[in-house]
Amino acid sequence: MQFIISRDIFLNGLMKVQGIVEKKHTIPILANVLIEAKNDEITITATDLEVGLKSRYKAKVIDEGKITVSAKKMFEIIKELPDKEINFNSKSNFWVEVKCHKSIFNLVGLSPDEFPKFPDIQLGNSSIIKSNLSEMIEKTLFSVSSDETKFNLTGIFIKSKKVNNENKLVFVSTDGHRLSLIKRTIETQLDNKYSEGFILPKKGIIEIKKLLETMDENIVMGISDNNFSISNNKTTLIMRMVDGEFPDYNRVIPDKGNNSAIIDKNLFLHALKRISILSSEKSKGVKLSLNKDSLVLTSSNPEIGDAKEEIEIAYSGDDITIGFNAKYIIEILQVIKNENIIFNLKDNISPGRINPEGDEDHISVIMPMRL
Repeated sequence: MQFIISRDIFLNGLMKVQGIVEKKHTIPILANVLIEAKNDEITITATDLEVGLKSRYKAKVIDEGKITVSAKKMFEIIKELPDKEINFNSKSNFWVEVKCHKSIFNLVGLSPDEFPKFPDIQLGNSSIIKSNLSEMIEKTLFSVSSDETKFNLTGIFIKSKKVNNENKLVFVSTDGHRLSLIKRTIETQLDNKYSEGFILPKKGIIEIKKLLETMDENIVMGISDNNFSISNNKTTLIMRMVDGEFPDYNRVIPDKGNNSAIIDKNLFLHALKRISILSSEKSKGVKLSLNKDSLVLTSSNPEIGDAKEEIEIAYSGDDITIGFNAKYIIEILQVIKNENIIFNLKDNISPGRINPEGDEDHISVIMPMRL
């Protein structure tokens, strides 16, 4: 196999797969990338058996064929080469020669026959607007659990539902301490598999997020067996769904109640960042005291000191004092673009509910803590 390709195009293709290739080297072939040359383009494929990516790039193909080489080493080599055309040539015994200007590299590859087969996905017509998907990922990814023992919480739960005759796509994530939910209207009628709901792994979601940053057009979603994919004309990203039952999130979301505060998001965010400096290093706990049109934030750490700050809010509910992990509220506020938030509190022991003012389809729930 032999082809000539632009250094920047090749580098971009190799960069896309760096987050996917197997890092632990438990199966040597999974640390490699499969490169196939055919019909004046090359295809670069990587997988760790959970998440896989396949992309096509323009190249001048001299001899068709395929080979696998170390994804990391090939990327590091191409990154340091000058901005000249690269001549890629696979030789006998799966050796690979890479020439660029006056540089020549020879790498040991592995047989392409050992590389796992990329699953075939029936894409259908489930098209979705890129900006919708990017927003929904941004507003739920941060509250995915990183505790591998709670495997059914280590991803984002996705489902579709009809609301007032509109097709809604729902993303939900929780780590047991907070929950994030966002619903957005989509024009496409999704098939029944979406209405049942499924969980996508955090690693796969991160790769979708990175991929969307490089895509200009809308993308197509597909489901086949236990695999989910997104694709456009040149790239397909595929991942295995998390095998588990997501908890009934509707039971966790508290009713609004009468104690609703309208708070300037940026005022609240920066006050929390300041006050949490003197909170406990472990719990990051801050106390919030709400009374008429006022929110007082306090924190205390016996080894360092204490802090207090008052901000004006629009509030006429009961006097409530409650503790929360400041980090969790900060992460919620950082993904909200609206000027104001609505903070609902039932009492001083129940979960808090936050949503952007004017957006009832984006809800965050945060569990209180004793301070």
